[in-house]
Amino acid sequence: MSEPIVDELETIPETLHERDQWVCWREEERDGKPTKIPVTPGAGGFASSTESETWASFEAALEYTETEHADGVGFVFTDDDPIVGVDLDDCRDPETGDVDDAALDIIKRLDSYTEVSPSGTGYHVLIRGELPEGRNRRGSVELYDTARFFTVTGDHVERTPTRVARRQDALVAIHREYVQDTERDTASESEHHGGADDESPTTDAADVDVDLEDEDLLEKARNASNGEKFERLWNGNTVGYDSQSEADMALCCLLAFWTGGDRTQMEQLFRQSGLFREKWDEVHYADGSTYGEKTIERAIATTSEFYDPDAGDDAADPHGPPDGVTAGGTPDDADRSRAYLAEKNRLLTKRVDELEATLEQKTERIDTLEAEVERLTDELAARDRETEQPQNEQTGTARENEDESETSSVWSRTMRLFDGGFG
Repeated sequence: MSEPIVDELETIPETLHERDQWVCWREEERDGKPTKIPVTPGAGGFASSTESETWASFEAALEYTETEHADGVGFVFTDDDPIVGVDLDDCRDPETGDVDDAALDIIKRLDSYTEVSPSGTGYHVLIRGELPEGRNRRGSVELYDTARFFTVTGDHVERTPTRVARRQDALVAIHREYVQDTERDTASESEHHGGADDESPTTDAADVDVDLEDEDLLEKARNASNGEKFERLWNGNTVGYDSQSEADMALCCLLAFWTGGDRTQMEQLFRQSGLFREKWDEVHYADGSTYGEKTIERAIATTSEFYDPDAGDDAADPHGPPDGVTAGGTPDDADRSRAYLAEKNRLLTKRVDELEATLEQKTERIDTLEAEVERLTDELAARDRETEQPQNEQTGTARENEDESETSSVWSRTMRLFDGGFG
């Protein structure tokens, strides 16, 4: 049994402390690889991420790690709390501390409590928010908000907050960029749309030459259905956003739509806005990219539709309904068909994700049950060994008494014979 993995208790946010949603865990080998088995604090049996009676307070869980039955503590996500966990695996070299660019990007944008995972090869980020619909895992990035537990080490990452911050906009963007299969979704939408794209005022690819002068573009943006939002951001108003970085991203997404994803024009326009600041030109990434360059890059990647001037002068809302109908317009049969197919595709994707989540929970349940069976089997074997020895001792004593009784009986008969022969 290794030493308990809980480094700096004071760094673990109070938001987590105050909830009785803690379990312990111990590492065991399953199918040739180490597996973290959830354990009920104090009881020692397996814990379930869906059964609250197997959870305890942070203090109780921590106390149980001082025994030989647990290696660390974990926090359970439920539907009753606003906590979302972001699990970044295999992104950190435990020897050198070098981190993948993608992981650095996610940690920086979420800007919330972050710690190193027990293995030292990944990170756990905890935020407050609502997990978007759709898949919750892709590659080495996983997002959890219910029916799972996170190992908590307290190995806080320097220069990240010590609180669990609300980061809804950042969570939505990261979910879309790193978890949702945008290439598959875009291809699927293109197949459903068929030739109807020629009738839409927007396009799904940033390959349209908008060729609008800055003033013309700004006028169209201000007169669009979301023109008030654009005007506020353009003037530097960040009300409604948790940070200016989120406001920067929101304005860049709007600029990406209206410029057709033209990086140069987006850069020029943003510098004219009230949100521009010195941070824009600071190098923030290992590849030498500045904060501004990376923000523009992400904005283009997360924008699904771009303005198409050849389709007419109607201004579409880049964050409007999935059927692409502009405000005040009348949906025709093609619009309704696209809306129906998009909704059907969303529901099917959601159902697949639910089934995958159920399968994961059942697999986790099987692992914990197998671990419990092993523990009980070992315990019964130990008890059998303990009771076997006293029984052997009792059997030996009984045999000795039997032998003595037989000897006594033989001697008595012999004496009677002698007495009869000499009487």
